[in-house]
Amino acid sequence: MQFKKSLCVGAAMVAATLAAPVMAQESNYKPGTVWEASRIDVLPGQFENYMDYLATTWKKNQDLAKSEGIVLDYHVLAVNNPRQGEPDLVLIVEYKDYQTTAQQEAFRKKVNAMMAMDDRKQATANGERGKMRDLMGSTEYQEMILK
Repeated sequence: MQFKKSLCVGAAMVAATLAAPVMAQESNYKPGTVWEASRIDVLPGQFENYMDYLATTWKKNQDLAKSEGIVLDYHVLAVNNPRQGEPDLVLIVEYKDYQTTAQQEAFRKKVNAMMAMDDRKQATANGERGKMRDLMGSTEYQEMILK
């Protein structure tokens, strides 16, 4: 009986020792919201026109996404004294989370309905904005919330 008791205590100690690394591997962070930063080079003479677009169409789209719970916040940042190769504006959108393809498609349909456009008209409008700006690219980030 004493031997069994010692064996059980020994087994418990081994199990606790093996479990310790697993407990130590818990992360000190959790994934947070998703951020997208788009770099915009506004073409000469088009700054006011592009800002008009942002204040109307772009803002309406962001506000719709906010009302749907997709977007938490958005910002338009001017780059002070941009050097060659740097954008004039950075458009930042904070998303609640990543979206599935089905969610993206459903939201795109809502945007099209709100703007009274279809995909072809939206693509044409996007091409027209090319006369005002060059999209230098966008970067996606995910916040890491420290515990």
